[in-house]
Amino acid sequence: MGGSRERPEELGRKTESNFMATDLTSLLEGGVIIPSFDAKSRKQAIHALAEALAEATGLSLREIEDAVMERERLGSTGVGEGVAIPHARLDGIEAPIGGYLRLVHGVDFEAIDDRPCDLVFMLLAPKSSGADHLRALAQVSRTFRQSAIRDALREAKTEDEVKAIVCRESAEQSA
Repeated sequence: MGGSRERPEELGRKTESNFMATDLTSLLEGGVIIPSFDAKSRKQAIHALAEALAEATGLSLREIEDAVMERERLGSTGVGEGVAIPHARLDGIEAPIGGYLRLVHGVDFEAIDDRPCDLVFMLLAPKSSGADHLRALAQVSRTFRQSAIRDALREAKTEDEVKAIVCRESAEQSA
């Protein structure tokens, strides 16, 4: 996940195509942001996000957790550079939705670079939406591939600060 070396203040000066490629507003509108959480394991991190997304979506915690853990058993969702993108497809939701969690201390997601993960983005998508699920995964991956975004997220202390970094579309509309 090499990524670009832009400073956080330069992130807002992207071209339209890059801007859209790294904006997570559509995934986080009905989703959740947990700016800081202290988990001791991958399972605790997934549980925290699954619980918050269950509350936000009306889906059952067990259904979300089971689907995400089943996907984790197929292969790690730790993509490197301290980032994990656990994901699953489920019945009962209309469109892809996301949840973001920054861990106080990274945990083992069996990432491809063996680095503990402290930035976790859980993606849930409708079971019937293969293409939308893949597009959303690519969008999240492109966002977290940028070192300036990862660095800024590690410094963000509040939900609003996280939104300013990854939900610029939403921030511009409210300005």
